Amino acid sequence: MAEFICLFGKDSAAIVIKPPKRSPLFLRMIVLVFAMVCGLYICSVCLKQFGNVNLQSSQLVPNPIDSHSLHVFTRIHYPKPQTFNRAECGHNPVRFFAILSMQRSGSGWFETLLNSHNNVSSNGEIFSVLDRRRNISSIVQTLDRVYNLDWFTSASKNECSAAIGFKWMLNQGLLDNHEEIVDYFNRRGVSAIFLFRKNPLRRMVSVLANSYDRYAKLLNGTHKSHVHSPQEADALSRYKPVINSTSLIHDLQETENLAAKALEYFNTTRHMVVFYEDLITNRTRLKQVQEFLNIPVKDLSSRQVKIHRGDLSDHIKNWEDINKTLNGTEYEKFLRADY
Repeated sequence: MAEFICLFGKDSAAIVIKPPKRSPLFLRMIVLVFAMVCGLYICSVCLKQFGNVNLQSSQLVPNPIDSHSLHVFTRIHYPKPQTFNRAECGHNPVRFFAILSMQRSGSGWFETLLNSHNNVSSNGEIFSVLDRRRNISSIVQTLDRVYNLDWFTSASKNECSAAIGFKWMLNQGLLDNHEEIVDYFNRRGVSAIFLFRKNPLRRMVSVLANSYDRYAKLLNGTHKSHVHSPQEADALSRYKPVINSTSLIHDLQETENLAAKALEYFNTTRHMVVFYEDLITNRTRLKQVQEFLNIPVKDLSSRQVKIHRGDLSDHIKNWEDINKTLNGTEYEKFLRADY
């Protein structure tokens, strides 16, 4: 309603009309509505852009919690190789993994089991070549080639790969550069599978026998670290190494400490621990490994044949000395373990 003021002078009177004041609440409502409309428009534009993003970077998907896994999520990736055209595999999600182990701990056999899965490619002991682990730069360069799917070995599959990895021995630059490697694993979403032996005494027998065969070449002048027939296994197992009983307990402790150090260094990564003996006696452990990698669970097989079977007393030349050294110690159990 218009307001007016009457003014009276000596000669005349005047009426001044004053326009009405606008309500501050009304102006605030206009500003609020305008801000809401602008906000909705900006959100709709952003959602359209995110919906059109090309999923070439890694994503997170739920993963069942493993008893040795520190994270509930595993990363999937859509790599873009530089050396070949993925074509039909371009939208196939890939998981990255690494088998961390020690020599003669069953990693070769374990890797053949994984490679029997038609969607898994594990590329062997790639850091056995010194130039690939000479410094952290060469290590990262090698890792990038593997996880960008630019690494070709006999493990490469014709089918689209669901998991890509390799095996890495603890003494091949892994622990010496653990801080940078842990950062790389976490940044790129690499899952670690630790593979150890419960009985390091049997591993010691395998290490010494394999070292001897490098020079003796017992199989028709050819050195073989792994065999595929019982006849070959029997031929290699005939050699009985002599174990240094004086340093034996110290050597066993060093092996245990090395494994403990690796687990401590990599405790912030997504990882699981697998024992060679469990893989042999409990085949459901392989199912758990596949679930850890978030790949379809399948029956896995290997053509490799175990070399040193049966009692350890049949495979150690100075068995009496070893038996005497370990009896009554915490390592006595290793004398009678089956695997």
